[in-house]
Amino acid sequence: MALGFSMVALHSRRTEGEDKIFATNNAALNAAKVVGSDRVVNASIGALLNEDGSLSVLPTVIDLLRNLPPEEYAAYAPIGGLPSFLEAAKKAVFRHHVPKGYMEAVATPGGSGAIRHAIWNYSEIGDAILTSDWYWGPYKTVAEEHGRTLETYSLFDEKDAFNLTSFKEKTVSLLEKQSSIVILLNSPAHNPTGYSLSMEEWKEVITFLRSQASNTEKRIILFSDIAYIDFSGDVDDSRAFMELFGDLPQNILTIVAFSMSKGYTLYGMRCGAMIGISSNPDVAKEFKSANQFSNRGVWSNGTRPAMTVLAKIFEDPQLLKQVEAERRTLQDMLTERADVFIQEAKKANLKICPYKAGFFITIPCKNPDLVAAALQKEYIFAVPLGKGLRFAVCSVPKIHCATVPQTIARIIQQVDADL
Repeated sequence: MALGFSMVALHSRRTEGEDKIFATNNAALNAAKVVGSDRVVNASIGALLNEDGSLSVLPTVIDLLRNLPPEEYAAYAPIGGLPSFLEAAKKAVFRHHVPKGYMEAVATPGGSGAIRHAIWNYSEIGDAILTSDWYWGPYKTVAEEHGRTLETYSLFDEKDAFNLTSFKEKTVSLLEKQSSIVILLNSPAHNPTGYSLSMEEWKEVITFLRSQASNTEKRIILFSDIAYIDFSGDVDDSRAFMELFGDLPQNILTIVAFSMSKGYTLYGMRCGAMIGISSNPDVAKEFKSANQFSNRGVWSNGTRPAMTVLAKIFEDPQLLKQVEAERRTLQDMLTERADVFIQEAKKANLKICPYKAGFFITIPCKNPDLVAAALQKEYIFAVPLGKGLRFAVCSVPKIHCATVPQTIARIIQQVDADL
């Protein structure tokens, strides 16, 4: 074969490279085979694990899944999702904070499917999608896969609060160049930093977007990624900001991405939904039509058993109560780990991004790839990002969360001193 010969289409020719998260996890698994799993700290996995390293699950959810009749596994779900599931998804997302407006929902394979549809259906080829400078890597992957680019604003200001100034500047700049803008805003329990916007910060964001919508030639799509909301605090208080999505100008469409992966411990079932909220009934109808069409054109049907499970949970108050009690136990475990890590980081003078809740804590550093490589020699496996390290407290036992910050602080100092 001639050097450089390619069969793939031009738009799909990309530089080879293993995903950093999976590469780090593979390195940790290989190390465990050599030195034993008890000596390895695998902080790469974006799934909640028990203290013994096993996957955390909600027993009630798993029991419901196991006890479904065969036809619930074998039958197709409707293209847009089971109606009972879509109603349950709305309840799961908003609880007592339903925004005013017209609302439609479409089933997707997790939050990733919702991201794909939002980018494809609400931006033009060549457009830039906006998110923060700390972001979940697949945002960029999905944007580029569909002929878009990803641009960022600074997430934090000098006081470690949401950088509204940077957000405004970048939004205005893109709206000057584009007829529409898709904004991917991941809160609460942001991946990878664990930051959550306060209610006041949310109000400032919405007030600003309202002002930009005064130009009726522009279209603003606010994509609210709430993947980790069920591990971000009180089930109701954490959703209060969603009322702000109501009564917005008709040229602002809010899309909320719901996923069963984290909050219902069904990562592998790939089940979720996207919910569109608009003050215009035609926009809501268009939302359902466009995204159902995309379902058919990309993956067709969703995963029926998971849809049925969610519907059953929200049809039975006792089941919902059981699921929430089991989830609180897991949330307490996660909170304890994060608290220990943060306390020890302070003792070690280890700078971390402001953490409120969620699966990850992020450590800013100048040379993340070098620091990550050096940490692996100590059998600590964290994911290098563009400006720091992502440490998955969700997957690391509390005993290691208490000792790792000291080591990370030492390694960062060593790497910086050697350069």
